Amino acid sequence: MARLNCQRTKNYYEKMDSITQAVLGAAIGEAVLGNKIGHKGAIIGAVIATIPDLDVMLYLFYDSFDMLSIHRGVSHSIVFSLIGASLIAYVMSKIKWTSEIKYKTLWILAWLALFTHILLDTFTAYGTQLLLPFSDKRIGFDSINIVDPIYTVPLIIGLALSLFVAKNSMPRGMPNTWGLIISSAYLLLTLGVKQQVNNHFKEELTKQNISYQSLLTVPVGIASISWYGVAKTEDSLYMHKYSIIEDKCLPFEVFPINDHLLSEINPKIAHKMKWFAKGFYTLEKSREKIRIYNLQVDMRGIVNRGHHRAPTVGYFEVSNINSKHFEFSSGSLKD
Repeated sequence: MARLNCQRTKNYYEKMDSITQAVLGAAIGEAVLGNKIGHKGAIIGAVIATIPDLDVMLYLFYDSFDMLSIHRGVSHSIVFSLIGASLIAYVMSKIKWTSEIKYKTLWILAWLALFTHILLDTFTAYGTQLLLPFSDKRIGFDSINIVDPIYTVPLIIGLALSLFVAKNSMPRGMPNTWGLIISSAYLLLTLGVKQQVNNHFKEELTKQNISYQSLLTVPVGIASISWYGVAKTEDSLYMHKYSIIEDKCLPFEVFPINDHLLSEINPKIAHKMKWFAKGFYTLEKSREKIRIYNLQVDMRGIVNRGHHRAPTVGYFEVSNINSKHFEFSSGSLKD
């Protein structure tokens, strides 16, 4: 049942994220081609913008462990956006809808639709492997939730007005352009909010004489109002929830990292788990299984179940410890 709950949450976020990416691509398609081929520009933009996330189809061929590094991997890299734009533009130059449009214009559309998808994902906590194949470092600004209607709604309104309302009353592309401007401005604003949040956590850590090695701040919920801060020390994680609209400070809660438990699992898993969490994780042992709580990717708040506390809801679990063959799964706690 726990695994089912986790999967439902994952599917929900993937669906909502895909909608946002498609709307963004459609808005770009309308901006570049709307005056040339009408509604078809938005359709083309939406289709191109969903291409990077087609890497989820590889779940048919790879297990969930391998997909940790495959999803948001090559298909979300800068190199992919450049090569993909060239191939897509070539294909579009052969299609009836777009055969009369200059290749350069088609390339710009394809690249913008692909690259903005990648860039938007980089603003979320999950991060992307932008620099593949040169580096597998996961880059993320951690300033906006995967699902945030404050970003998506202006895009939808602007696009809808351009497609269905703006005919004689105003230039066709004006509402769509304003939708792109407002959503982009909000995205940049989240970086400023994050800086304010970081300053808050640094001040609180200093006041409480907590010496830390690194700090993670992640928004929870919509509008980047509520945040969790995670300060990593040598052997513990200090967590604290903060809202930018409330003058209320909650005390830090401490969770031991239990790094020694990594030595009890397959080295391949240990290495990937540390890479995937960017160092922000805790471990616990339960019934001869090791649970790994990833604070970088899954931040849904502290869970209290009687005497058991966990830093977040979701977890990865490894069984068949000390075996060349292991079982890897994910689950979700109930508060």
